[in-house]
Amino acid sequence: MPATADLPAAADDTVILSRLSPDEARARNAVIEFAAVGPGNPRPFAFHGSSADRLRARDCLALAGMAEAGGGDGDQRAVMQVILNRVRHPAFSNSVCGVVFEGSQRPTGCQFSFTCDGSLARRYSDKLWEASRRRAEEMLGGATYPPVGNSTHFHADYVYPWWSDELDKVAQVGPHIFFRWRGFWGTARALSARYSGGEPDPMALRATAEAVAAANPLPTLLESGTAVRSIMQEQVAETPAADADAEASPSPGAGVHFVLISPTDAPSELVARARQLCSGEGYCRVQGWTDAANIPSRLPLAEEARRTLRFSFMAGGAGGSEAVFFDCRMFTAPGSGTCLPNARP
Repeated sequence: MPATADLPAAADDTVILSRLSPDEARARNAVIEFAAVGPGNPRPFAFHGSSADRLRARDCLALAGMAEAGGGDGDQRAVMQVILNRVRHPAFSNSVCGVVFEGSQRPTGCQFSFTCDGSLARRYSDKLWEASRRRAEEMLGGATYPPVGNSTHFHADYVYPWWSDELDKVAQVGPHIFFRWRGFWGTARALSARYSGGEPDPMALRATAEAVAAANPLPTLLESGTAVRSIMQEQVAETPAADADAEASPSPGAGVHFVLISPTDAPSELVARARQLCSGEGYCRVQGWTDAANIPSRLPLAEEARRTLRFSFMAGGAGGSEAVFFDCRMFTAPGSGTCLPNARP
């Protein structure tokens, strides 16, 4: 039986998403059959900790549910089940907040991409927080989500991590595919660690994660999946749109970056993150879509990519003016910039 540190996609591994296009990733994922072993039957989580531990665990669980799965009930519960499975697995941290922020203190990667790709800056509505906290409280109180059973890993169907065919594929909920390790470490018996509280301060974990991401903006954005595709300076120079800037000196963020955004993102935070990605003097543009399937693989943008574009930012390098555009049907009061053509409320 391998040591936990030697398992594929263990907690100490750098989790890097595939560079395949969304369509290629979906095709590759579809080839992998669901394992006959199935997801297994999850056991209720037994909470043993202080009232402060409970509040911290609830909020970390709720945050992960929203950030990873949006607002859907089943989607959130599936993610929360994985997190609680990990808390009880010796390969991961033994606290809820520790599991959620695992790896975010490293500049080379994290287990849940939202903790190291800039997504911690997102703001969620009170209504969404209330619903997510209620689900988290129920899961901490013993509710389970049987469709994903004893899964300890998941990823969206539009990405293909290197470990996808190294684990047993056991379930799919919405766009997310769920996995268990093979052999003993993927069984219910492996989820034997007793939870005893001791939740770390999530605000301290968050501050560390944000500091690491800020110090390494391009690697974390590119490798985590938030920047789904980047066309760097030498490629941009080949396109008509960039001819006028082709001689601009390259910089860490020079190029065009296609990113995945959320309707819940604050417009000001999108602009701040785009400015961070476009550090330096070179030509730089950031364009965002809310569906990874719509993110193009090359320039110039096809008509469908233009139609589904939700955010566009052009840096004001070389003395030019910064240009910011939003889909005003989605971002009804952006506060800065202007509406994309054909995307006014």
